[in-house]
Amino acid sequence: VFSTDRIIAMSFPSSGKQSFYRNPIEEVARFLDTKHTDHYKVYNLCSEKGYDPKYFHYRVERIFIDDHNVPALQDMLKFTASVREWMSQDEKNIIAIHCKGGKGR
Repeated sequence: VFSTDRIIAMSFPSSGKQSFYRNPIEEVARFLDTKHTDHYKVYNLCSEKGYDPKYFHYRVERIFIDDHNVPALQDMLKFTASVREWMSQDEKNIIAIHCKGGKGR
């Protein structure tokens, strides 16, 4: 996990067997709900898989980027505009961003 004051980079929030070696989705949700109640948005950059956004109160945006690939300019512009808008709404707002392993995208 990489973190700044307002940005958290992490690996995929997983369930089932994958939660043994990736972040368990329930623990990620508990952490965000405890430390950043109502002030976080999750960005899933993983094109391969998703999860139920209810874990994060439907504050999940998905941008489909293939593993170990450069995103399309259109996707980067969409992402940066969304982040800028979310962060400007409240100085307490943070983002949690992930791909699959936390370093490929």
